[in-house]
Amino acid sequence: MSQVTGNLESQRRQYDLAGAAEAVGFASVTVIDDDLGRSGSGLMQRPGFERLVAMVCSGDVGAVYCIEASRLARNGRDWHHLIDLCALAGTLVVDPDGAYDPRLVNDRLLLGLKGTMSEYELSLMRQRGIAARDSKAKRGEFRFMLPPGFCWSEADKVEIDPDEHVADTIRLVFAKFRELGSARQVFLWLRSADIKMPVVRRNVEVCKLVWKPPAYHSVMQILHNPLYGGAYAFGRTAQRTRIVEGRARKASGFRNSRDEWHVLLRDNHPGYISWQEYEENQKLLLENAHMKKNCARKSARGGRALLTGLMRCGRCGRMMRVFYGMAKGNAHRYQCRGDDAHVGAGLCIGIGGLRIDRAVALQILEAVSDRAVEAAIFASEQAERSRKDIVAAVERELEAARYDASLAGRRYELVDPAKRHVARELEARWNDALDRVATLERRIAELSALSATRPKVDRARLLQLAHDLPAVWNAPSTDTRTKQRLIHILVQEIVCDLDEATNEAVLLIHWTGG
Repeated sequence: MSQVTGNLESQRRQYDLAGAAEAVGFASVTVIDDDLGRSGSGLMQRPGFERLVAMVCSGDVGAVYCIEASRLARNGRDWHHLIDLCALAGTLVVDPDGAYDPRLVNDRLLLGLKGTMSEYELSLMRQRGIAARDSKAKRGEFRFMLPPGFCWSEADKVEIDPDEHVADTIRLVFAKFRELGSARQVFLWLRSADIKMPVVRRNVEVCKLVWKPPAYHSVMQILHNPLYGGAYAFGRTAQRTRIVEGRARKASGFRNSRDEWHVLLRDNHPGYISWQEYEENQKLLLENAHMKKNCARKSARGGRALLTGLMRCGRCGRMMRVFYGMAKGNAHRYQCRGDDAHVGAGLCIGIGGLRIDRAVALQILEAVSDRAVEAAIFASEQAERSRKDIVAAVERELEAARYDASLAGRRYELVDPAKRHVARELEARWNDALDRVATLERRIAELSALSATRPKVDRARLLQLAHDLPAVWNAPSTDTRTKQRLIHILVQEIVCDLDEATNEAVLLIHWTGG
């Protein structure tokens, strides 16, 4: 597309063909430029070429003018199809070298050679371009659209975005993922805190960002991208060719496995996290993913069941799913569907969850009574850190909003008062920017007031609860998610089987660290 917008001389030469046709006596000349910016390789739909073919078939076309064969088609099928139709309709093909009648053997031979050379030229240029691209990528210098938080330097190096608002927001995403352990929980936290996310506009040369409400796929893209771990990665996605209505069509965006990446250069540039932390994040994301074939362990996700994501079937090895009863009830079951969902082979085992949860909770209380207070203190400190993160994010947004308001004010002051239509628009933009500043200032005041009313953590009193952990565990203020996260820290998985003789559940707890 840059060739169409930046290199216009060839385009002018092609438009001049209309004058050449009129000079030899053609009274009615039609210029077809519908395919500007489209490849003639046959892998892209070309409405202009289809229009040309239809006009030739109508028998009303005396000659087709082109600069060279490649301007009409760069694949043998389209080229020879057009030549065949021109021969049937008696249409000439004209280029700067002469006029050709496809009905004549010699002219047909020359046109065939021109089409073959055009097709070969495209393959040769593609091969050269790919080789040059891969060579530059192996040095970590091939430019592509960077994710938010990065930009290209003049020396073709990846750098962290100098905008602190952008960089701090990206760091906040990774910090919340370390804290919450789930991409969806990070997304929900960002949305509840009304923190906007930076999104890159599609521009390779300059890092231009817009701020939008958080989206789940944006959080996942940040967590999965190896560039944030300081690694230059190229070839993470691939193109595939499929047949659509008898024509080859390319589709992009298919993700490759890491072994299939073309280039992976670790420690290539400053990252937001270390490569080791990136690897740990990928492992945790894999464990969180539902419906994986290997049935990986899943993180705490809320709900009434304490052991969500930990129960593994002792018969088939799959992770057991949680099924809840009535919406107002507390009953739930741990169920392994086995091969029933795939081949209808029937269910494996299923068992009520209430007694299982109570039995495992007793084991947890016995195992971690001395550590429970530390967990409670950590939860309180975590809540305070979360509040500070929100305040810091809003303060960064307020700083950017004040700058935008100041800029809008300066633009309004510089406008010519006589241009009222311009002044009205700039005044409206200035007012909107000031309203945004006022909204953020009110929000910071509300957060500060809320913090002042929060009770302070009494560490000495919490330490006294070490001998009364069951009361803390069963307190109404202790929610299920807190219990789930504590269990996920201490337990790797629980293998469940059913004793058919006694119809009792047999549980094998695998503790973290053995």
